[in-house]
Amino acid sequence: MTTTSTTPAKRHWWSDTLFKRLLLLMWAALVASHLCAFFVVRSFEHWPEAPGGLGLPPVMPALPPGALPGIGPGAMPHSGPGGPQGERATAPPLDAHGGEPPMPAGERPQQSGFDTMRPPIEPGGMGPARGLPAIALWIDYAVRWLVIGIAAWFGARWLALPMARLAAASAALAGSLGRRAPAPAPLDEQRGTLEVQRTAAVFNAMADQLRGEFEVQNLLLAAISHDLRTPLARLRLRLEELGPPGARCVADVHEMDRLIASVLEMMRNAHEQAPRQRVDLRALVQAAVDDLADRGEPVRLADADPLPAAIVIAQGAALERVLANLIGNALRYGGSADVALDVRDGRVQVRVDDHGPGIPAGQLESVFRPFYRVEGSRSRETAGSGLGLYIARDLAERNGATLTLANRPEGGLRATLELPLA
Repeated sequence: MTTTSTTPAKRHWWSDTLFKRLLLLMWAALVASHLCAFFVVRSFEHWPEAPGGLGLPPVMPALPPGALPGIGPGAMPHSGPGGPQGERATAPPLDAHGGEPPMPAGERPQQSGFDTMRPPIEPGGMGPARGLPAIALWIDYAVRWLVIGIAAWFGARWLALPMARLAAASAALAGSLGRRAPAPAPLDEQRGTLEVQRTAAVFNAMADQLRGEFEVQNLLLAAISHDLRTPLARLRLRLEELGPPGARCVADVHEMDRLIASVLEMMRNAHEQAPRQRVDLRALVQAAVDDLADRGEPVRLADADPLPAAIVIAQGAALERVLANLIGNALRYGGSADVALDVRDGRVQVRVDDHGPGIPAGQLESVFRPFYRVEGSRSRETAGSGLGLYIARDLAERNGATLTLANRPEGGLRATLELPLA
């Protein structure tokens, strides 16, 4: 058995950690969203100015020459308040088209009050603040949310990927411990953040230890069970030669032999990997009941005319053993067995009822444990190995079925096997 070292690597300030990944992700998302929004808004500087913006509207519309008295080509500015001696509001003369005449060379235009309020525009500058259309603000917010959402989506996948690998490895390990699938490949201990690497190392070590312990346990049980059968057979032959004095000893040997057979069956089921296929459960139930009835056992099909069709995907031999175990228990502890098959909502149920004393409610799950016996419910003639229900549930779960027990109100025990239809 190999052992994987779990000594953590030395931590450095540049180590790749989940904290640093989260910090980098949030920082990059915010910076990217602001940069994108900035460039989008910047592109709107070339759009027409929105009504009601910060731009100044014209004071009065342009008028043709002669529309007002004293206005026209060569007209002189009029006097303001106080007549010619007072301060005058001057205006440049207009040309024949109502516009300003060309500026003489060497002169600078006078600035109005509004012009002096505007800052000068440097070559290549952005110019004064202007009003933006309402859609620009909506696009600004949309771009920010879009960038942050995309970054969060990819970031979540990026950060959740190590957990997905760990979950898949755990599921594969759980199956391999029961010998239902090959042993999974170990996790890469050099991949991912420091926390992920440490988790992978611990998981690999745990998987190796569990597989080793299961292998030793299975080999030990199989070896003991197999090797005991030969001396028990010799002992049984010698006791049978003694006649009546050895009858009770022979019964003990038979009980031990049944126990060994159950253990070997359990080990065989653990290693069995037969493929699943389409199975007619109705035919299996009918065959199991008919076979026992032909041998004179008190077993019958309830509401059996006719049985509904029930095709499932399972191992046929495994389902046969489950049905034989459940019906056998009902006959052994309840005296008779009533079997029913019901199909509804895409699932099929096989119910096996008996008329025995039932099982205390607190022990309905305990009886599925290996070698568990309900005290006072078994005599020497009906004693079992304590492995029957454990094997039955194990086989059922391997085929995607559930197996439960419940006490019936009218008395007796009901075992229910449920599977999905194909």
